Amino acid sequence: MRKTATILLAVGALALTALPSNAAQPPQPTGQPNLASAFQDAAAKYDVPREVLVSVGFAETHLDGHNGRPSQANGYGVMHLASNNVNETMSEASKLTGLPVAQLSKDDASNVLGAAAVLDSYADQAGLKDRSDLGKWYSVIAKYSHSADGPTARLYTDEVYRVIARGVSTAGVSTDPKQVTPDLGAYAKVSPLGSKTKVQATDYPGAIWNPACTCNYAVGRTQAITTIVIHVTQGSYAGTISWFKDPAAQVSAHYVVRSSDGQITQMVAEKDTAWHARSANPYAIGIEHEGFIDQPSWFTDAMYRSSAALTANIADRRGIPKDRNHIKGHSEMPGNDHTDPGPNWNWDYYMQLVNGGDPNPPEYNFTTWGNGVNVRSAPKLSASVVTTLPGPTQVFVECQVQGDTVTANGYTNNWWAKLRDQGGYMTNIYIDDPNAKLPGVPDC
Repeated sequence: MRKTATILLAVGALALTALPSNAAQPPQPTGQPNLASAFQDAAAKYDVPREVLVSVGFAETHLDGHNGRPSQANGYGVMHLASNNVNETMSEASKLTGLPVAQLSKDDASNVLGAAAVLDSYADQAGLKDRSDLGKWYSVIAKYSHSADGPTARLYTDEVYRVIARGVSTAGVSTDPKQVTPDLGAYAKVSPLGSKTKVQATDYPGAIWNPACTCNYAVGRTQAITTIVIHVTQGSYAGTISWFKDPAAQVSAHYVVRSSDGQITQMVAEKDTAWHARSANPYAIGIEHEGFIDQPSWFTDAMYRSSAALTANIADRRGIPKDRNHIKGHSEMPGNDHTDPGPNWNWDYYMQLVNGGDPNPPEYNFTTWGNGVNVRSAPKLSASVVTTLPGPTQVFVECQVQGDTVTANGYTNNWWAKLRDQGGYMTNIYIDDPNAKLPGVPDC
């Protein structure tokens, strides 16, 4: 699994550097104008660090309330206050704030306030005294997830801390990147998903095996497998995994793909019938993709590439033609009223990848050194940090630029790697790595 994880990190870097001009682009911020102040006010009122509050919201929804529409787990708003058999954060928020559920569901500021109240309550229950220490919030955030088990709770909480480390800048809300060492507490004894070899092997070698509840799928098949169905979860990666493990869900899919880096979890063996496409279930394999159909920022290049590799592998193994007659969206299946993957899913690009093509192949690649390599908006150390790459990570560059001198790992120079343009998204971004000078790469 260690080798797989390294590969996935490398693929994740592609999300920053190789998105073709015809791929779906992240939307302009759609949050309410007062969303930034809502986070500020809620954090102050309930003594919850603003970075924690914003990062939980970003991990859940990218700070989009989706006009009060529920997620697949019946969660609402920017902070995904939920109402189901295992997660009652919505009713808890209503009791703690005195606000009606209808207001908490549809008003972003109220939703943020409700989540802050719930997190505050959980912090009190945990006896958390130093509220300013971000690392101490790990178990509180894990509880907020109401995950089906410890490993899934770690998956959720680790993602929140990755957001804290990267920082957030969307929907008019921003946080600075912060390097935090989480205090895992009792979760230190919980193995992260994918860290141990499972008894039952997965069908796809690049996937983590984490089975759905046996009550959410049928053992065996009644028809030959002929179709691969593309879904969008209407929720987060960890939340979807947890939902498929919940006995009350009565739904599942064979695979779930993460937005940020393309990580894949398999939850139902391909030989068995997942419940994802009604009458098509007996002959279909379902692949869920983290995100929401009306928010294309979830559809990263890492997700497209990882999912396409999975789809191609399934098709090759099972003799399924790699065309749109056999690789379909959930909305295209008979007897379904769903609309996913929706208009923002780039079918042309996806099918090119499935068939081994790349409409915009990289010209130069470069492997970063060490961890926490910054990606900045200009080739100077005073420029804002757009994101931070895990390392070592392979990225694709288009040229080299001279800028401020950088010293690290025993090397010093002023050459910066300019990452590939993503068709107008995240243009002119640079790595401040001292090893960025590459033979044969042209100057800008």
